[in-house]
Amino acid sequence: MKSVRSRRDDSLKRISKLEVMKLEEEKVFKDAVHGYIHVNDQLIWDLIQSSEFQRLRRIKQLGGTYMAFHTGEHSRFSHSLGVYAIAYKMINELSRKEKIFTEEERLLILASALLHDLGHGPFSHSFESIIGLNHEVFTARILMENTKVHQILEQYQIGFSKKVRDVIMKTYPNPVVISIISSQLDADRLDYLLRDAYFTGTPYGEIDVKRILRTMRVVDRKVVYKESGMHAIEDYLLSRYQMYWQVYLHASARSFELIVQRMLQRACELIRSGYSFNMDLDLLGQLLTEDEIPILIYLKFDDSTITYYALQFLECDDFILKDLADRFLNRRLLKEIYYTPSKKTNEILQQMRYYLTDMGIDPKYYLLTDYQMKVPYDYYGDRKKLFLERIELLMRDGSIREISEVSEVIKGIVSGKPKKEYKIYYPFDLLDGFPEGKEKQEVLSLLEEIKFSSIELRK
Repeated sequence: MKSVRSRRDDSLKRISKLEVMKLEEEKVFKDAVHGYIHVNDQLIWDLIQSSEFQRLRRIKQLGGTYMAFHTGEHSRFSHSLGVYAIAYKMINELSRKEKIFTEEERLLILASALLHDLGHGPFSHSFESIIGLNHEVFTARILMENTKVHQILEQYQIGFSKKVRDVIMKTYPNPVVISIISSQLDADRLDYLLRDAYFTGTPYGEIDVKRILRTMRVVDRKVVYKESGMHAIEDYLLSRYQMYWQVYLHASARSFELIVQRMLQRACELIRSGYSFNMDLDLLGQLLTEDEIPILIYLKFDDSTITYYALQFLECDDFILKDLADRFLNRRLLKEIYYTPSKKTNEILQQMRYYLTDMGIDPKYYLLTDYQMKVPYDYYGDRKKLFLERIELLMRDGSIREISEVSEVIKGIVSGKPKKEYKIYYPFDLLDGFPEGKEKQEVLSLLEEIKFSSIELRK
């Protein structure tokens, strides 16, 4: 057993190490949303300087949404810094009256906030659908494999990269730490609502973050909010709902994302078939066809890499790949129509596929259906649900209640039917330029029939 003096010496060594981790001079980022973002810790600064984090400068936060909102071209880098900034403020608010976090947990929260999107690929979720893995898988791999970020975290403390991974994957033992990074009301969501609204020029993300943060409390090892902050949280939930339907799921943004998906899908199909390209596609081939993607290969891909390949595809002899690349580069979007699912609609779609095929237009790439459903708050009164999925209020009498039990606004939202949208995307320009004939007239007539039948079904 260690002596008292030995234990004290170990403690002093730990304190000394933490002091060494402080920067001699504070670093400051000027941010359009948060004003000044302060960095005082050597660990955080080293992570920001790593090549894996700098790669996020080359990935747009909103994927293809800039096709609908042209100023929405901010990066995953700026968003990640913003999440760090809000997590920093959350720590300070929660620690105002008592010490909630150890020094190690403080750095763990800040590092997790900064690195939570590290594994995002180019054009975000469009890219994920092609490789069949979500960005969280790659975030975990970047943290745990032989990368600069892994080395920096392990130099601070052996096993620290695993702790950061566990926070991001929601398996870390302290639920308060997880809540700040991943919950119904976390630093990630607060930043992307503020930031995306600001850069797209839309008013939906104007929420009272200061009020929300000031009402945060920790009770029974979970984050709750004082009842007095309820109306600010109501605004937050409604803003998030509006941002999804008005910005994130905008028809033009979705059309572009579907084009990205189909372009990469076509490239993958041709590579697998042994098609002879007149360009070097080794790197893309490794990414699209290997079962286990090497992390160093994955990290070479960002928005500019995909844009480079699209430029190369313009020289390709394959009409579909060449056309999709041109649509990607020159915003030749697919046109959308809304529809209501039914047996009749399915029959009409099958007929359209038949006629398009006869016209030489492959429906797999040019007749696309899209389904979206979003609710502002996806807790439906199930008390057994993981508390991270709930927003709970600290009432004046000291009791804890889930917000939909108290707020008439939220109660009305969760009791109603979730909004759903069904769209069909098709190449109006190809149809318009096609010579008049039976097939063209049939396709146009079927499109009108879908519109009409959908209107009748909604009555």
